[in-house]
Amino acid sequence: MKFSSLTSLFLLISSNVSAFAPIQVPLARPTLSSSSSSALGVAVDTSDIKNGMTLELDGEPYKVLSFSIMKQARGAAKTTIKFKNLIRGTTIENTYRSGEKFETALIEKKAHQFTYEDGNAFFFMNSETFEEVPVDSKIVDDKKFWIEEGMEVNLVFFKGKCIEVVVPSTGIYEIVETEPNIKGNTAQGYTKPAVLSCGATINVPGYLEQGEKIKVDTEKREYLERANK
Repeated sequence: MKFSSLTSLFLLISSNVSAFAPIQVPLARPTLSSSSSSALGVAVDTSDIKNGMTLELDGEPYKVLSFSIMKQARGAAKTTIKFKNLIRGTTIENTYRSGEKFETALIEKKAHQFTYEDGNAFFFMNSETFEEVPVDSKIVDDKKFWIEEGMEVNLVFFKGKCIEVVVPSTGIYEIVETEPNIKGNTAQGYTKPAVLSCGATINVPGYLEQGEKIKVDTEKREYLERANK
């Protein structure tokens, strides 16, 4: 009888303790909002503007070509920005008050290898998936003069569409056509036009000969130095 009474008392105490025990609530997983800033781009203002930056204006990507800041005796400074629409290829120039905000375009760069050109399209192969991507010659624009078969470039995508082709800032090319060096010509600073293996024409030092390989700044279209043999 004593054992039965003690058992009943233990069960009664256990049930009362569990009634006051803290309830374990499962933690909710954090979810990303569809309107998060990472999905829409990063907010910047006029003080953050840099050449080459890509902004989204009216739902389209615009690349900053140049900008200038005009300080005024009275009032805030103004920033004038020249843009290129990366879809239509047009350029615009707008002036903004100091501190006006913009949103960077959500773009994605992917490494591709140039394979061939056919009509008005250039074909590139994704370096990871090996998928072939055709790009309209209007998008390639003047970068076509620096692209050689097998060259690796970056394709820039905006909302799934290729909007720009980015070639390496420097490249090594062969001189395929230029006038011969005139012996005895020691004039400093003498240059001559040369056609490169990629199709571009630049000025090179007069002492360089056809068949030589040189390093070139593709952005400035300038000769840098002889390439190491």
